[in-house]
Amino acid sequence: MNTLAGALLTPAGWRSGPVHLGADGRIAAVDGAPLTEEQARQAPCLLPGFVDLHVHGGGGADTMEGGEAVATLARTHARHGSTALLATTMTAPRDEIETALRAIAPHIATRPTGGARVLGVHLEGPYLNRERLGAQPDFAVTATQAEVLALHALAPIRLVTIAPELPGHLALIVALRREGFIVQLGHSAARYGDGVAALAAGASGFTHLFNAMSGLHHREPGLAGAALAHAERAELIPDLLHVHEGAIRVALRCIPGLYCVTDATAAAGMPDGDYKLGRHTVHKCLGAVRLADGTLAGSALTMDRALANLLQLGLPLAEASLRTSTLAAQHLGLADRGVLAPGAWGDVVQVDGASGALQRVWVEGEAIAR
Repeated sequence: MNTLAGALLTPAGWRSGPVHLGADGRIAAVDGAPLTEEQARQAPCLLPGFVDLHVHGGGGADTMEGGEAVATLARTHARHGSTALLATTMTAPRDEIETALRAIAPHIATRPTGGARVLGVHLEGPYLNRERLGAQPDFAVTATQAEVLALHALAPIRLVTIAPELPGHLALIVALRREGFIVQLGHSAARYGDGVAALAAGASGFTHLFNAMSGLHHREPGLAGAALAHAERAELIPDLLHVHEGAIRVALRCIPGLYCVTDATAAAGMPDGDYKLGRHTVHKCLGAVRLADGTLAGSALTMDRALANLLQLGLPLAEASLRTSTLAAQHLGLADRGVLAPGAWGDVVQVDGASGALQRVWVEGEAIAR
């Protein structure tokens, strides 16, 4: 049994630790007396490993490349504290998506040594509105249930992003929810009413809130307004480039289940330079990833940096952990990730209590070399 010492963030609050990892990779026991956050932050803090539901790449590898790209990105993000993630696709012709899914599938079945657990696929496109593609290539199409199920047969799809205003998509949300998929709204020119209707049909989240969607105006609230008024959950990219600090604060006040994602590209964990994002070439410079025309194209964000940015905004460490781990796991219906509790997977990050800087990582009990 491996015993990790430090202040421990449990579902019941801070404890004086330790946490005991069993040989099966799960948490065997947690111990210790209650602590306040002020007390906890005077020592190394043990938090649930980060859970990232929107990852296109990392370490120079892109999900659409096939081969060992997903293993590379899983290892890259594990070194930055992500212990579980969704491999996220780009809009592309169907044969290219199928090739990518076939390559992803083995890494879902077996966790790459030294890497994060790939929980499944986030299918971001091609079911998007051409008016709001952002950095997605222009291969958007209208979705059908049969096509989603055929792609799901190649690799387990956990989450699908769609534009709800496209013909047939409202009824499709009902059908996809019946099949067990989580549906998020994004890359959309939807009006406020479209968003409200999609939530009523079973959509349960919003993809990179504020980005590539109709914005909030006081006479036309748009999809962003529907999210702020009605959403229980939404993902947001907290790199402080995609979303202004003030808008992040608005979302935190409005959406109880707001959780963080990286939307990371192959440039994550890499020096400045050119990288692939699906069919695009993107350039990383000064922390931002952009197309040649200056459009933001995913990010170079890692989840340890996301945690630090939330702390910079003034969130307590316990809340920052909730929004980089627990809420995302709950969105996928996972009770054994995103928490430090007996029976949960031994996904743990150790951070400096004072600064929040990442120090150590364990994925399913395996210590990850940083």
